Amino acid sequence: MIYKYFNRTFIFGILFTFIVAVLSITLSKLPVISSIGALAVALVIGVIYRQTLGYPEALRPGITFSAKKLLRFAIVLYGFKLNLQLIISDGWIMILLGIGVIVFSFTLMHILNKYFKTNSSIMFLLAAGTGICGAAAISAVSSIIKAKEEDTAISIGLISVVGTVFALSYTFIGPLFDMNDITYGVWSGLSLHEIAQVVLAGGSANDEGMAMALLSKLSRVFLLIPVSFLLMYFVSRKQHKKTGGKVDIPYFLFFFVLIAILNTFITIPEGLSAVIDQLTTLFMVMAMVGLGLSVSLQSIREKALKPLYALVITSILLSVITFYIASII
Repeated sequence: MIYKYFNRTFIFGILFTFIVAVLSITLSKLPVISSIGALAVALVIGVIYRQTLGYPEALRPGITFSAKKLLRFAIVLYGFKLNLQLIISDGWIMILLGIGVIVFSFTLMHILNKYFKTNSSIMFLLAAGTGICGAAAISAVSSIIKAKEEDTAISIGLISVVGTVFALSYTFIGPLFDMNDITYGVWSGLSLHEIAQVVLAGGSANDEGMAMALLSKLSRVFLLIPVSFLLMYFVSRKQHKKTGGKVDIPYFLFFFVLIAILNTFITIPEGLSAVIDQLTTLFMVMAMVGLGLSVSLQSIREKALKPLYALVITSILLSVITFYIASII
């Protein structure tokens, strides 16, 4: 039974995603590309490889493992980014504001989906990525709603590129409005999609501004937990009504919660924490390679254009609203 999984095609498939992931991480350190990030680079390489050389069928078992299993494991490790005690004691206002951001994102995306009449799965994933925490939220939610790998890849690609453009824009917009660093940090943390994008934007603030940016952002990451379980509840009810059979539960989310609790009450040594952070990034980037290989350019043309419009509209309105909220709190 073990040999079924650990054969040559499986191992070489994982090795393939590993090599491309290392290449992507290396490229992401270069000027200009560094603002895009390794996740988007890996996705693009996967898409280009698929269009030029075709899908490497001989390596499919290992690539599929990276795209699905390693992605889930990366989300579990993502729990080490959360300190629940800090968020609940110091960030409860941010949690309330984060709930508002999530409700706004899902509501507006639903309205725009009705208007554009586009891919509902991608729009739902983009709503999760915009409202909660980018690629991690999209990955978690896609497992719950059983989204296609291609839809997941397109959603992560869009959220990475648009979020990076907004993060770079913030560094120029902030000084124009003469915001203090705390206001700027809250605005960044409430409106930007990824933690990496918040760090990118928050880099132009002082330590206090960066701390507020991360606190407000991590409060939204914390909300991935209740949102995921709410979605699991509604999806299980819907699935049970349709089939009357057993409902698949994405158990990795329970481990994500356990890791977050562990990280809250046990101090992880700094060296070990750095290793875990690097592993999380590596596994996530390896998964992006596999997801990128599942995308065809025709699908991007057919599926991505209208969701891109909706994402930009939602992101702009979210930025404007959270800007005024950050200015008055």
